[in-house]
Amino acid sequence: MESDIRGALTAAMKAAMKLRDREALSVYRTALAAIANAEAVTAGAEHRAGAIEASAVGVGAAEVERRALTEPEIAEIVRHEITDRHATASTIRAATAAPAAAAERLEREAALLEAVLDR
Repeated sequence: MESDIRGALTAAMKAAMKLRDREALSVYRTALAAIANAEAVTAGAEHRAGAIEASAVGVGAAEVERRALTEPEIAEIVRHEITDRHATASTIRAATAAPAAAAERLEREAALLEAVLDR
């Protein structure tokens, strides 16, 4: 089942594709990738690489069920992405005297993600 936040990110990503908005598209893809990475599980010993004769045989034999994240967990991942962007923008601003375009871009990216959470 797709979460509301994941669905909102996917819809926003599709809209960014239609508008050819590369910056927004990159932000939404990155957030969706962070969610997908959080769903990954550590493979057990039976799924580790080893001798060919000891490997799993058959279609899907080595597949591992992904974690099912709750809506609050997904929201926390997106909030972490927002916090990272704000922190990096602050670091860039502190390191340079002139307004940095990179810091402004990061603030815009954080605003895009905040808008998805506010829906």
